[in-house]
Amino acid sequence: MIDHDRLFKELLSTFFVEFIELFLPDVMAYLEPEELTFLDKEVFTDVTAGERYEADLLVQAQWRGEPSCFLIHVENQAKAQANFGKRMFRYFARLSEKYDLPIYPVVLFSYDQPKLAAASQFRVEFPEFRVLEFNYRVIQLNRLNWRDYLGQANPVASALMAKMQIAPEDRPKVKAQCLRLLVTLRLDPARMQLISGFIDTYLSLTESEEQAFQSELGRIEPEQQERVMQIVTSWMRTGIEQGRREGEVSIVMRLLKRKVGELNPEVETKVRELSESQLEALSEALLDFTSINDLIYWFDRHEKHGLISIILRQLQRKVGEFEPEVEAQVRGLEVAQLEELSEALLDFEHLGDLTDWLRNLERGEEG
Repeated sequence: MIDHDRLFKELLSTFFVEFIELFLPDVMAYLEPEELTFLDKEVFTDVTAGERYEADLLVQAQWRGEPSCFLIHVENQAKAQANFGKRMFRYFARLSEKYDLPIYPVVLFSYDQPKLAAASQFRVEFPEFRVLEFNYRVIQLNRLNWRDYLGQANPVASALMAKMQIAPEDRPKVKAQCLRLLVTLRLDPARMQLISGFIDTYLSLTESEEQAFQSELGRIEPEQQERVMQIVTSWMRTGIEQGRREGEVSIVMRLLKRKVGELNPEVETKVRELSESQLEALSEALLDFTSINDLIYWFDRHEKHGLISIILRQLQRKVGEFEPEVEAQVRGLEVAQLEELSEALLDFEHLGDLTDWLRNLERGEEG
């Protein structure tokens, strides 16, 4: 299953200025591109619907030539959703309340269907009185023509052409042109891999389309063709590695079922999402499992370890380095306490805030 949110978030956070240049050029006139801060994710709970929503991308920007700031909120929507405008307004209201800054809301609609123009506002009104009209910028990829972006020397264009309006017979041509544009940008290997992986994910070709794709590559200039072929070769190596990983997952799954019985879908998904090193660790640990509780306990320990690593990094960004004794206190917290700390640290400004929080926690336990 494609993790659309992760792919788009990686693309937009890596090439945020290029994204603004491509789709919101007017904003570049007053945006200071060297003064951008990516804020921590914001999670909102919809009490009425019983669901939790997470804002995709929130960036603090500075007005050009001024010390004051504003926020840019970009939401990627991979599925059409009724009343999406209401959700955008709720994001806007809660972000405005928390940060008290002007907010520029943007939605990137990346679904394939429907192609009907998406709404760009949310209203609350009565027959004789309009209470509210909330507007947000809309970028709807399935209504954009990929040919209009061929001449854009922009990495975001190279990636998102793969999600634009494409006739079925043009898919091999578009993939070749996405890669041709990509190799002209002369990006570093990591960024090149990010975009090429994005293209290959959203323009995965059938066997017959692959033949047409190879023909399209033959029409590219020789120098560019050579660099494109290097990317295609790396895709083949990646495919082989993925096949090997799928084999490792399959073996671990079979061993687990023999040791602890059938796994529910949630546990099975957790196993499939493990990294290669984690799969190796589990393949050794499971030899001592006698029930499903052993597997759940193993996951709890590994999830806690991952949560601790994330929180320690966030704390160092917020309050700087701290003593080993303080780190030991953090590592000794229970999962529920770590989750409380992950929320509290957003308001920390210096080391004293952390030590005060830990001291108050100890007093609460003693009481």
